[in-house]
Amino acid sequence: MAFSRVLLLLLVVLAAALPSHQGRRWDPIIRWPTDRRHTATTWAVLVAGSNGFGNYRHQADVCHAYQILKRGGIKEENIVVFMYDDIANSSLNPRKGVLINHPSGVDVYAGVPKDYTGEQVTASNFYAVILGDKNSLKGGSGKVVDSKPGDRIFIFYSDHGGPGVLGMPNRPYVYAKDFINVLKKKHASGTYKEMVIYIESCESGSMFEGLMPENLDIYVTTASNADESSWGTYCPGSNPPPPPEYMTCLGDLYSVSWMEDSESHNLKRETVEQQYQQVKERTSNYNSYNSGSHVMEYGNKSIKSDKLYMYLGFDPATVNLPPNRIDSKDNMGVVNQRDADLLFLWERYKKLKEDTKKKAELLKLITDTMLHRKHMDGSIDIIGLFLFGPEKAPSLLKSVRDRGLPLADDWDCLKSMVRLFEAHCGSLTQYGMKHMRAFANICNHGVSQPEMEEACMAACGGHHNLGAWSPFIMGYSA
Repeated sequence: MAFSRVLLLLLVVLAAALPSHQGRRWDPIIRWPTDRRHTATTWAVLVAGSNGFGNYRHQADVCHAYQILKRGGIKEENIVVFMYDDIANSSLNPRKGVLINHPSGVDVYAGVPKDYTGEQVTASNFYAVILGDKNSLKGGSGKVVDSKPGDRIFIFYSDHGGPGVLGMPNRPYVYAKDFINVLKKKHASGTYKEMVIYIESCESGSMFEGLMPENLDIYVTTASNADESSWGTYCPGSNPPPPPEYMTCLGDLYSVSWMEDSESHNLKRETVEQQYQQVKERTSNYNSYNSGSHVMEYGNKSIKSDKLYMYLGFDPATVNLPPNRIDSKDNMGVVNQRDADLLFLWERYKKLKEDTKKKAELLKLITDTMLHRKHMDGSIDIIGLFLFGPEKAPSLLKSVRDRGLPLADDWDCLKSMVRLFEAHCGSLTQYGMKHMRAFANICNHGVSQPEMEEACMAACGGHHNLGAWSPFIMGYSA
């Protein structure tokens, strides 16, 4: 008996001296293995980066994501929500106070916290929230990611985008270099274990291509590669369509893919890798890339072996669901993200039967929107001709760099070119964000600011009255 006691004491002493391994250790008091993952906190930041009823889908995406996390047991105090909050109670919403993210979906708006709304939805507040920097916040609930070294973080961003940028309803936009610097700073603070980021926007891969290190303990997937659009879905005239009273798209293809996958599986059994593969296939529209996009991945890919519940929580109602299986592989009707606002305006126009005055006003808005698009495209073409000549301009402005290279060599130059353009030619708008690649290529070819200003004046000198498109009204994108 005495020998047994001595042996047990020796084992306890040895166990206490053993080094930790993969988050596990021997506790000499409890005398059983303990897993630190069970005491860690999961944090989430959900961002809808647009406003206006034509962008209904982005706020519906984010509200839907909140409901998944809340059902998964993630506390409201650990979920930070950014949304302009101008959709649910809009006079255009056929179901007041309700948002749906699927044609037969339930309300996803109820109970969603309004941490940062209206003018508080800004890039600077977004960065401050990630960094846990309450002193840099301007307005809002004051909620930030106050994470500790063992915690995990999930970030979901749904919006319009362009090469190297994500939109914000209040300018300036989120620029890739700035966002990566925020992530590097968060990593340097040592205040999280691992992070997963999902990004829904056009050209979203360009936010990370050639910029995202593999040593930040962050895994990222994006709705599209660096040079293609992402897609709205559940849109009027597509299959499946929204309920007939809706004039706008209810969701985005990549976003509803990861969320509907999450709701149909046991997230304690499904891995990040399994979801990536399913979402990749569905977002391609089952290899129909003319109406789908290439889901991309960046960062630390070893995180893919983690179970999804570590980032999205676990809903007990899904305990008997399979780890990963999608039964339906039907092609989804989709609309290019940049055309969804025009679709909304046209559907709204069609529903106005008798009111001639309102129809005339709406038709003028559609016409003005189309003309501003043509103005944007034409101005970029003229600037290219002025800087590079007719033979080189088209290829130089649209040139896409090889995989692994960032969009721009000098991001400060890119921002200065954007400001010069907007000062002379008007706000880029969510459509004009697609021209960010042209500005990056102008910088990459060594064009100076005086040369760019001269080119902008040549292209847009006759457009002194920019009206609603003026950056003094809409704000500068950079």
